[in-house]
Amino acid sequence: MTPTTKIRAILEAKGSAVHSIHPKATVYDAIAEMADKGVGALLVMDGSRLVGIVSERDYTRKVILKGRSSREALVEEIMSSDVVTASPDITVGEGMRLMTDRRIRHLPLVSGGQVVGVVSIGDLVKAIISEQEETIAYLTNYITGSY
Repeated sequence: MTPTTKIRAILEAKGSAVHSIHPKATVYDAIAEMADKGVGALLVMDGSRLVGIVSERDYTRKVILKGRSSREALVEEIMSSDVVTASPDITVGEGMRLMTDRRIRHLPLVSGGQVVGVVSIGDLVKAIISEQEETIAYLTNYITGSY
């Protein structure tokens, strides 16, 4: 994948599973779900409507450091509600710029008003590194004549 590859290609490769939680769930339930799914953030969904995102960073900054109880605090109390989203048809380069400029690690992808997947900054970096490794191998083989 190159920086001009569409993010849709990453979704096709990794799958479009969306891990989410309801805004009225406890923060403890959200952290347990993140641990169970091996993810660093969950979309906060009220039915099919995206209302926020909650991350491990939200937990550490808004619960742990403030001495709150994760079993009593609700997701809606600590989630980020100003969610940056993008179309799966933007390029990997555009996605990286958006995520870097907005200082976010997770980017929900929306098409036709519906969430169709999520990519992390790690997904984008991994895609670009993989493409660069393939290019290096190709050029090395070309230069050495060992196709």
